[in-house]
This record gives sequence, structure tokens and C-alpha cells, in this order.
Amino acid sequence: MDPITSRQNPIVRRFRECADDPGDQLLLDGVHLIEEALAASVPLELVAVDADAKNGTRALARRAEAAGARLVTVTPGVLEAMSPVRQPSGIVAIGRRREGRLEDALRQAPQMVLVLDEVQDPGNVGAIVRAADACGVTGVVTGHGTADPFGWKALRGSMGSAFRVPIASRQSLPDAVRLMREMGIQVLAAVPRSGVLLPELDLRGPLAVLLGGEGAGLPDSLVALATAGLTIPMRPPVESLNVATAAALIAYEAQRQRMRIPS
Repeated sequence: MDPITSRQNPIVRRFRECADDPGDQLLLDGVHLIEEALAASVPLELVAVDADAKNGTRALARRAEAAGARLVTVTPGVLEAMSPVRQPSGIVAIGRRREGRLEDALRQAPQMVLVLDEVQDPGNVGAIVRAADACGVTGVVTGHGTADPFGWKALRGSMGSAFRVPIASRQSLPDAVRLMREMGIQVLAAVPRSGVLLPELDLRGPLAVLLGGEGAGLPDSLVALATAGLTIPMRPPVESLNVATAAALIAYEAQRQRMRIPS
């Protein structure tokens, strides 16, 4: 098949639209993400590969085609128009989103769940999901004001972890917290001061941690629903941490305690 050479081609337009408004689709850029999607059996519908791509990238495109995706080749200039990143890596794909339910994020016991409220930077959301995967977090729950964990920027940040960690997005967080407490899950609110210091907490039982967005943090109404506050000790004059850094520290400490790793 001859490569697509026009940026006005409907397939090019579909990739652009998916970057702006993915709906129930996933926009995947790069070899690693597409490999991770295939490994997780994510349905891929359309794959576009640079006509000048290296053999390894072409072999990945053929694997995707064998798994049911439609495969097209494009010129390098057209791929630049299809990819949302500044320097495309030679292959892009559109897959089908598999929306997780709250029950899925809470199923594995003992729970260790990260709950994100108004975390608006998709890079932070992706980094949190990646840290969650690394530290054995059993689920991630996001509210309506949090960046989509399956948007292309967040997916690049999570590096495939979004396909492994159960994620329930666009949830009513007050309702989710009430359900968690009914299930006997301890709910801790990460606050910059006046909470129980992280090293002093017992994190081995069923646990959920509420994390607020950049700048504003958690609203008082959500903090009030938690079992207790959690504060990461910091040397002055530092008063707060990036939310992704805070999430990673908390998740690691929970994993350390559960695996009985010496501090």
C-alpha cells in the first residue's frame, strides 16, 4: 500500500480529533506504549507507521495488525501531523478505552488506593499512576476535576502503567469515600500540616489516601470525610511537595510496611 501523503486525509483528521477529544478512545504514541497496550490486550483499531521506520517499529506495526488493527503507512511529514508530540517516534495508534469501575479499583484486598481530587496536570496524573504501579497500589480513583488518566499526556507519563493498575475515573469522590469507609477501608487525607506524620502511621491494613490538586490541595469538605489527616514531614522552609512526589512517597512507605522492609 502506498503511504498516505496528505495531511487532509480523513485518517489524519481522526488522529487529530482523538488528541483533542478522545472520548472512549486512546491515542498512543511510540513503540513502548503500543507494546504495553498489546501486552495488556488493549484493543487497537488503527495503527499508522512511518514509511521510513526502522525494522523493529515495522515489526510492531505488523503485530498490531495481526491483533486486529487496521495498518496504514504514512510519510514522515504526515506522521508529524498525526502525533501529538513534538518529535514522533515513528508509530502512533488509536485504541479502545476500557473504563474501570469503582468496584474494580477497590476489589483487591488489603486495599491501597490513591484518590485524586482536582489534580489537573496530566503529567502529574501519569506520574502518580506510574508510581502506583511501582509500589503495588491496588487502585486509583479520580474525581471529575482531575485530568483524564487515559488522555495522551497522562498515558505518556504513566508509561503503560495505566493498563495494569485498576483505574476508576470521573467518580464522585464524596460518594467513593463513603463507600470505602463502609467497606472498612481507612481513609487518610494528605494535608501539608497538622496530620499524623507519615512514618508514624500503620499503613498495612485496607487503606485509601486522598490527594489534592496542585496549589489548592484538598477541600475541607473532603478532608472532613477522611478517617484522619496524613502529613509528610519536611525540612523548613519547604511547606509542600508536588502531588506526584507526595503520592510516590506515601505509596512507597505503604509498600515498605506491607513488605516489612526495614526503614
